[in-house]
Amino acid sequence: MNERVEPGSLSAFLLAARPRTLTAAVSPVLVGGSIAWNDDTFALLPFLAALVGAVWIQVGTNVANDLYDYVRGTDTSSRLGPPRAAQSGLLTTAQLRLAMIVSFSLAALCGVYLVVRAGWPIAIAGVLAIASGIAYTAGPLPLAYVGIGDLFVFIFFGLVAVCGTYYVQAGVLSLEAVLASVPVGLLTTAILVVNDVRDIESDTRAGKRTLAIRFGRKFGLAEYASLMILSYCWLFLLAYFAGNWWLLLPWLNFPWVLSLIRYFFRTEPGPRLNLLLARTAQHLLLYSVLLSFGFLIRA
Repeated sequence: MNERVEPGSLSAFLLAARPRTLTAAVSPVLVGGSIAWNDDTFALLPFLAALVGAVWIQVGTNVANDLYDYVRGTDTSSRLGPPRAAQSGLLTTAQLRLAMIVSFSLAALCGVYLVVRAGWPIAIAGVLAIASGIAYTAGPLPLAYVGIGDLFVFIFFGLVAVCGTYYVQAGVLSLEAVLASVPVGLLTTAILVVNDVRDIESDTRAGKRTLAIRFGRKFGLAEYASLMILSYCWLFLLAYFAGNWWLLLPWLNFPWVLSLIRYFFRTEPGPRLNLLLARTAQHLLLYSVLLSFGFLIRA
């Protein structure tokens, strides 16, 4: 693919942005928006601002990862995952740093509007989200390098994203928003688990201490299966408290989940897990769409 990408081109920046990962930004906003619609508090402009802001935070985080993993020597020619812009020589560190600043600045512009509308809780959430996006691979103790990346992904792509989207429209939190944020966070974390298991060998050489490295491949497999299955079992709790059994709609997709888990258990760490990584991201989006549809039906 790199042979068709010119250094410094728009395609090179798109490579660094990793569009296929943006389901992690879009999915929680869809769920939060659908809950607001169900509660008759949906507001189009705040919803769109939350969506665009979430996407730019994700892009900025991806670009930061591309930059700082390269600077730390983690991304080398032996990389098993999709190509990175810096490691492939398509973008310089200065270009990536500028792209990161622009991405987070655009996210902050969306945040200014949301803060004016919803107040200081959104300001705190936004600042922490951007700071975590940078600190994931940067700084003296990068989150991804000390084994707590899973926790932060769950918090910011689940709890904060879903509840924040709902809050900027409704002005309050609801039990449904809090409960619905949990499975979204679990499934987003599952994407990270695939990435970490795939890169066990290269990450070990680079000095990373992900959970997959600390506790081994079998732990990673068990974590992935647990996250996926728990996200479906959690729907019964959500449907019960919401009084809406349409929220079980994602169960239509459960056979696919079993096939993904089976593939993971039968595949050794390496580039073949790139397919599972993409499929897990796609599954997150489909799950979120079905869950959102469940909220919309009740409306």
